[in-house]
Amino acid sequence: MPTKVEKDSVTGRETTGHEWDGLKELDTPLPKWWLYVFYACIAFAIVWAIIYPAIPMTGARGLSGWTARGAIGPELEAERLAREPMLAKLRAATPAEIAADPTLRAYALAGGRIAFANNCAGCHGSGGQGAAGGFPSLADDDWLYGGSLETIHGTIAHGVRNGVDADARGIAMPRFLADGLLTAAQVNDVAEHLLGFTGRATDTAAAERGAAVFAENCVSCHGEKGEGNREMGAPA
Repeated sequence: MPTKVEKDSVTGRETTGHEWDGLKELDTPLPKWWLYVFYACIAFAIVWAIIYPAIPMTGARGLSGWTARGAIGPELEAERLAREPMLAKLRAATPAEIAADPTLRAYALAGGRIAFANNCAGCHGSGGQGAAGGFPSLADDDWLYGGSLETIHGTIAHGVRNGVDADARGIAMPRFLADGLLTAAQVNDVAEHLLGFTGRATDTAAAERGAAVFAENCVSCHGEKGEGNREMGAPA
C-alpha cells in the first residue's frame, strides 16, 4: 500500500505514512531527555577515547598515559609478595613434609592443579589419563620409575630422556628394526610372544621363536614375564 503522510484525527500528530490493517504509525519525536542523554554518551565516548588508549594520535597510550600492562604490574607484584611466605615454606620442605602438613598440602594441591593444567595436561590429559603416542597414564598404580612422592618429584624436576638434564630419567629403548638389531620376522615373533603374556597369541610357533629373541634382547630390562622394571623405567 503506498504511504501517505497525513495528520491523525485523534492526536493531531502527523503520521509516518505507514499503515497496516487500518493502524497508522504516528511520527512522534523522541523525548528531549532521551536525546540529551544520547548526545552526552557520544561526547563522553569521544573524551574517554582520547584520555585512555584508543586514539593513534596519542601514541596508543591516551593522554593519561594509562595502559593495562602498566596497571597490572603492581598488582602482580603485590600478589607475588603475598604468596612468597608460603612458597618459601614449600621450597624448603620435602615432599613428605608437605604431605604431613595440612596447610602446606592444601596450598600445594591448589597450585599443583593449576601447574598441571598449564604444563602437563596437554600430553597426559586433564585427568592424567594419558594419551596415544607414548604418554603414560598418571592416574593408575603403574609408575615407570616408582609412585612415591620422592620419585615422582624427581621425574618432574629432571624430566625423562630430555638430553639436557644429567639427572633426567631413563635410557632410550633401542630401535631394534631400524638399527638392524633384529629382522622384521624377529620383531613379529617377539610381538606374538608379548601377546602370549595375556593369552592373545594366535601363532604358537611364532610366539615360541619370539620367546628366545625376547630372552636375548628384552628380559634384562622388561623382565622374564614382561613385568617391567621400575628402577630403569622399563614399562610392563
